[in-house]
Amino acid sequence: MQYPTLYTKRLILRPFNKSDAARVQFLAGDKEIATTTLNIPYPYPDGLAEEWIATHAEDFARNRSVIFAICLKEDKKLIGAIGLTLAHQHDHAELGYWIGVPYWNNGYCTEAAQEVLNYGFAYLGLNRIFAQYLEKNDASGRVMQKLGMKPEGELRLHLKHWGSYHNIIVYGILKDEFLQA
Repeated sequence: MQYPTLYTKRLILRPFNKSDAARVQFLAGDKEIATTTLNIPYPYPDGLAEEWIATHAEDFARNRSVIFAICLKEDKKLIGAIGLTLAHQHDHAELGYWIGVPYWNNGYCTEAAQEVLNYGFAYLGLNRIFAQYLEKNDASGRVMQKLGMKPEGELRLHLKHWGSYHNIIVYGILKDEFLQA
């Protein structure tokens, strides 16, 4: 299977390439991104973006994940990342995303996520897609709500982030729910 490129009204969701590394480090390296996500360090070390991007093709080939660069259609500028971590034995996946701070509050994340959910259900044959966020990241929760995801629970003080324990909120959507929306 070939790594897909997806299109929305305003966005192109494409595979990352090596030349994206500096832009990823610049955007993901913002402290506000690291504050609201679990897997992005601050400060963002040199070489990490290259290492991360280098894992995508093999993970896709082995059906472990599909990660997209979120780019604006008008100028092709990379503004974030979105992807699915796949568990084919259960026909489900976890959705994850981040958008660079200069692009917040424009609906880009919701637009990209809608297309990735469609890809997951229509092309990957998933039955369920879920996502989780740090309780303090209300914006991520709003994205999940706009997608039609339903709250599935709260994992109390589940993860340690920057020396403090945090509640994790879990949302999910089933294929039938997505298709009916």
